[in-house]
Amino acid sequence: MAVHFKQVAIIGVGLIGGSLGMILRRKGLADHVVGVGRRVENLKTAVVMGAIDRYVADPQEGVRGADLVVLATPVDTYERHLREWAHCLTPGAIVSDVGSVKGTLVERSEAVMPAGVYFVGAHPIAGKEKTGVAAGSDQLFKGARCILTPTKRTDAAALERVKQLWAEAGSVVLTMDPYLHDQILGAVSHLPHVAAFALMNALAELRDQQVPALDLAGHSGGGLRDTTRIAASSPEMWRDIFLWNRDNVVSYIDRYGRALEELKQLIKAGDAAGIEKLLERAKGEREKLQTPLPGNS
Repeated sequence: MAVHFKQVAIIGVGLIGGSLGMILRRKGLADHVVGVGRRVENLKTAVVMGAIDRYVADPQEGVRGADLVVLATPVDTYERHLREWAHCLTPGAIVSDVGSVKGTLVERSEAVMPAGVYFVGAHPIAGKEKTGVAAGSDQLFKGARCILTPTKRTDAAALERVKQLWAEAGSVVLTMDPYLHDQILGAVSHLPHVAAFALMNALAELRDQQVPALDLAGHSGGGLRDTTRIAASSPEMWRDIFLWNRDNVVSYIDRYGRALEELKQLIKAGDAAGIEKLLERAKGEREKLQTPLPGNS
């Protein structure tokens, strides 16, 4: 029998939260789905798209009676949210999330859980550069990885229910230590976003200060668009991800900087053989990558 919830509250009905709501309702995994958010127009759209049954402005009202609450807001807001309404939850309720950072965030979330209420960290790797529930889909998680990050404090039954939920959403569900999650995702997701944001800012500075006639949009080809697609992602969300995973991100930026400097020095020296060797290595590493799962970025 598929996992089932009586009432699910989604805090932050955007791309991820809204897509999950669509799945919950269309597959009959919840009797009632309540949306909580800041923007009324987005919440109205969520109702029209079938992501939620209704919405409320007061999160305490939204979570009362819920046996599952999903945090789908920027990760920096988690602790504030939980302190505001966790006491309204009844024993047995599960709180989960969809954030791209775990580690300390999971520990702090667990620490503010009332007795008998369980936190299960989750990260569906299915985002895209578009935001808002209007970009959502009940197919968003199909075939994509979802990493659950249990700790010694995680309730086994709650973990199993969250695992079943994401399996029903079509995800390939994995479990991982929350700190290992941040190390891995820092390298394969957070650093690429750093690079994309920084590259677009460097090009904009070049255009504005050195080459005023440089037309980025008019003359860019597929290479620039492919390389910087993720720079169109939510600044608010990625600000918080970078800060909450700062130690790993800063370390990886240093490593990336050394790789750029190495290539720079070879180009400066006119070392054709050295450049080609470096590029061949990069090409080989790129070819080793598996075909990415849907939505993985």
